[in-house]
Amino acid sequence: MTPRKTNFPLDQCRCHLETGPIVLVGSQWQAERNLIVIGWHMMLGFTPAHFGCLITAANHSHRLVRGSRECTINIPTLELIDAVVGVGNSDGDALDKFDAFGLTPTPGKIVSAPLVEECYASFECRLVDDSQIDRHELFIWEIVKAHVDTSFDLARTLHYRGHGRFMVAGDEVDRSADFRVQNL
Repeated sequence: MTPRKTNFPLDQCRCHLETGPIVLVGSQWQAERNLIVIGWHMMLGFTPAHFGCLITAANHSHRLVRGSRECTINIPTLELIDAVVGVGNSDGDALDKFDAFGLTPTPGKIVSAPLVEECYASFECRLVDDSQIDRHELFIWEIVKAHVDTSFDLARTLHYRGHGRFMVAGDEVDRSADFRVQNL
């Protein structure tokens, strides 16, 4: 069956394009720490592993990551949806989001920003390119340390669709036998 497409509001395109997992960005600078929920992110390279994400200047974490030039990227699973929604709907200027939503800050091995212990994967990052921050609020990070619980076969990650709606990662389709191009 051919899809029946209609005109669609441009400001809602993100509901179909933001398919990567929601991440919790941990930050710390000058004795302040914070967590934010980010859906706007992308891998930008493999070796070294570069990662880009948008953090608006209106967000408390923007000042912290800009000052420290470090962060952690933490991937929550479905079990953490209440904490994810709480973190996303609160202001880091007003409360400690770790304490407020029952999340455990864990020290990184390389960066000072806290990891989220309850997340199945956490990545320590250093700012590698700040040239797009002022123009696009795009931070480009190099992942310098990875912590992943590999016992998860298919992690049930959250994917934001907009307007308070999420999809949950589920089925996997294995076409590896037909895969010829490397590093995609």
